Amino acid sequence: MRRWRPGRPRLPRTRRGWRRLIRAVVAGCVLSLLPATWLHVVTGDRLRTAADVPRTEVAVVFGAGLWDGEPSPYLAHRLDAAAGLYRAGRIEVVLVTGDNSREEYDEPDAMRAYLVRRGVPDGRIVSDYAGFDTWDSCVRAKKIFGVDRAVLISQGFHIRRAVALCQEAGVVSYGVGVDDAHDATWYYGAAREIAAAGKAALDAVVEPDPHFLGPREPGVRRALAEAG
Repeated sequence: MRRWRPGRPRLPRTRRGWRRLIRAVVAGCVLSLLPATWLHVVTGDRLRTAADVPRTEVAVVFGAGLWDGEPSPYLAHRLDAAAGLYRAGRIEVVLVTGDNSREEYDEPDAMRAYLVRRGVPDGRIVSDYAGFDTWDSCVRAKKIFGVDRAVLISQGFHIRRAVALCQEAGVVSYGVGVDDAHDATWYYGAAREIAAAGKAALDAVVEPDPHFLGPREPGVRRALAEAG
């Protein structure tokens, strides 16, 4: 019995065939870039720096991984920016949202401990333990924690997606993108955003329920009352 072997792709043999192939390639490139273009359009006036972001009651910091139980360097930079905004009086409460799907992996508690060490009072920090991706974090910020307006903090390559999705979830958002060295991890994250932009566009259209929704939580409201 002869073993099947995939054949080499056949290239067009005529000018018409080449034109069709080129048109197909161009169309594919355009379609792949549409989600990224959408992100730039809808977030164009929503990006700020730590110095000029509007004073807002709540900041949302998205998880970005742990190293030996401590925030990864990228996550630490996000948390440093949040602590700086708190000390400057530009925010009052920090909502830390991340993954706690396994007992041995707890992003929100690690984020909380890091912020406390940087001078943010424990009572001004609220934890979302089911922020499994950006869409889930945004929907839960609105539906579970009652956040209507927020400053979002993340890396520059991710912040547009975060702002666009939170806007779609009903949270009026401003994004602060923190600076990082353009190392291999940074370039990987930037490349990953091309594919993630497509998922973001799909989430914005379909508006799926988060992996876990659950009951409303009063943590943000209580923290703001304490701040007042």
